[in-house]
Amino acid sequence: MPKKLLIIESPAKARTIKKYLGPDFRIMASVGHVKDLPVSKLGVDIEAGFKPEYVTIKGKAKILKDLKAAGSEAEEIYLAPDPDREGEATAWHIADELKKGAHQTDKKIFRVLFNELTSKAIREAVASPQTLDKNKFDSQQARRILDRLVGYQISPLLWKKVKGGLSAGRVQSVAVKMICDRERDIQAFDPKEYWSLTAHLQSSAPPPFEARFFKYSGKKMDLQNEEETLKIVSEVKELPFKVSQVTKKQTRKYAPPPFITSLLQQEAFRRLRFSAKKTMSVAQALYEGVDLGTRGLVGLITYMRTDSFRLSDDAISEARALIQQNFGKDYLPETPNRFKSRKGAQEAHEAIRPTSAEIEPASVASYLSKDQLALYTLIWKRFVACQMSPAVLDKTQAEIHAGKAAFRANGSVVVFPGFTTLYQEGLDSAVDEKNGEAVLPPLEKDQVLTLIQLDPAQHFTQPPPRFTEATLIKALEENGIGRPSTYAAILANISGREYVSVEKGRFRPTELGFLVTDLLVISFPDVMDTAFTAQMENNLDRIEGGEIGWTEILESFYGSFEKDLEKAKNEMKGEVLTDVLCSKCHRPMAIKSGKNGIFLACTGYPDCRNTANFVRDEKGRIVLETPAETGKQEGVCEKCGSPMVLKNGKFGPFVACSGYPECKNIWQSAPVNTGVPCPEKDCQGILVEKTSKKGKKFYSCNLYPNCTFATWDEPYDDTCPNCGTRVLSIKHRKNGASVLVCRKKGCGYERPLQKE
Repeated sequence: MPKKLLIIESPAKARTIKKYLGPDFRIMASVGHVKDLPVSKLGVDIEAGFKPEYVTIKGKAKILKDLKAAGSEAEEIYLAPDPDREGEATAWHIADELKKGAHQTDKKIFRVLFNELTSKAIREAVASPQTLDKNKFDSQQARRILDRLVGYQISPLLWKKVKGGLSAGRVQSVAVKMICDRERDIQAFDPKEYWSLTAHLQSSAPPPFEARFFKYSGKKMDLQNEEETLKIVSEVKELPFKVSQVTKKQTRKYAPPPFITSLLQQEAFRRLRFSAKKTMSVAQALYEGVDLGTRGLVGLITYMRTDSFRLSDDAISEARALIQQNFGKDYLPETPNRFKSRKGAQEAHEAIRPTSAEIEPASVASYLSKDQLALYTLIWKRFVACQMSPAVLDKTQAEIHAGKAAFRANGSVVVFPGFTTLYQEGLDSAVDEKNGEAVLPPLEKDQVLTLIQLDPAQHFTQPPPRFTEATLIKALEENGIGRPSTYAAILANISGREYVSVEKGRFRPTELGFLVTDLLVISFPDVMDTAFTAQMENNLDRIEGGEIGWTEILESFYGSFEKDLEKAKNEMKGEVLTDVLCSKCHRPMAIKSGKNGIFLACTGYPDCRNTANFVRDEKGRIVLETPAETGKQEGVCEKCGSPMVLKNGKFGPFVACSGYPECKNIWQSAPVNTGVPCPEKDCQGILVEKTSKKGKKFYSCNLYPNCTFATWDEPYDDTCPNCGTRVLSIKHRKNGASVLVCRKKGCGYERPLQKE
């Protein structure tokens, strides 16, 4: 029987580690956390100095029993959960259990940290074990208790005051507030008109190029309206365009740093459209080990929860050797590139990188899933690129005069691609980043150019965009809210609740999100304050650094929180007043939540029981919904053939079968008539737009069930000139273009929609 016991939290990691450790070690998995606060109650004795009540997690009793039995037979115990605060808490709880019982108190228990699952890293870790880190455990314990105090005491308040099943979280609620604040910024935004004037010019040498108006009579000028713009057009269109100044400058674009958790989540969303949760799940599998055939289980990346840009000397040396071999000496800087981590980063950790740069993505592609290969390729390229030479660009700026008007042309040429040969960063917006600007022809001072055309264009300033997962993570990090290891869980909670919807990959708050956020801001100003939340994160870092005790932070927080909680229990009304007056008694109406959703209710209740449904216009103003005209026939019931008629209900207008109660078929909204005839032979029906049970639009014949034609694609009333198929499909490409395509498989006919 081995005298050394190594306990890891994941069976997958245990299998990988077993490959590198000899028969001296018995390796067992705890399968995640073994103890936590109870689910059914607060589990924190506030009066006893915030003493936590830890209980064995459901389903872990047998695992703990097996670990204790193995521990009693071992001379040395090595605890190797993840090298972060949560992993430290897992190790601490296991150690606490192993010490219980006779002759166990003197057992040698060590802590080992695996930043990567490679032979060298594993052997070095077990050869130089550490002691359990009490400060790190206390920091995680303080976070867990803080989150429990907030979540388990505010959530029941929301159940009572607003709606059952709601939840609040110390960080989650602040993130929802940021989404709500952004939406209100969008609603309050007042677009301003402005114009641009672009001159399309030709030199004696190609290519043609563009210059943008920017100055008049020697002073910078912003074009405000059409009249002002067209006046300049009429003034300069017959004048010669002459180059008045040419400025050339060489610039360098330096390689981005290697990935840390937040940057990996952002870039995986931009480039791969992975959610933060999916990114971390795939990264976990790459870290724990992938079966590479004859090579066996291999951990492909280092630990993926880190905020440090530090790279080991061995990793840098390996990357530099690969760059020298694959790209040449010009792509290798004289000295390694180093990157400074943010203040408070855990420099004991490394950045996220491949465990070996020599394991190129193509060499392991056949062993990885599609998602694993995509993420590993991203990590591998980013790591290698971070050690490459900067890109070198020749930038040219030309000033061109036509009378009193001055135009400016910017261009650049890549002299040396450097790291961009291997890697280009993703973008948050749909606007493509021009690599520098357009290429300009050779230009000289006093050179006369040929005007091809003048292009005046109207524009409007744009509101700030809604958050994507990538931009929300970036905002959370910039504001010091949460930690990289928590972002995936935060975003998953937000997306899974009723507080926000996700539209085209962007977060938009629901009316319930606005209501709950407004109530929490009023009742718990500290908890909902971004600066306060950020300071709490700093305090948790201070606990880990041994600067302050964990109970001091909890006592400081709970004093004001308890007062706010008691006040909210008595004063929170579960509604937000509006400036809409009741149509019956003229008292103010308030936004409330009920079992049928969000609605307006008169504040004169119970004397006045008037309620109303509402929507908001683009400025966020409340607009009362007008009840639909009931009784109007909207189609034929596909179940019994009776007329479907329009009705009003608690959730707004809907269409129901007139055969009720014998037939209870309903449509949540009336089908929209597309005007496109059904393509089925001898059918006289019309295609209508409907919504599936999962909320996806589709198009079907209005004579269903007699005709069963249906399609997901938006129909277009025309016939394919190639094969004669009736009704084409409208497709929207990723570049924004819309095209018409033939529905018949294999035909391949396609033409732009805009030419119609």
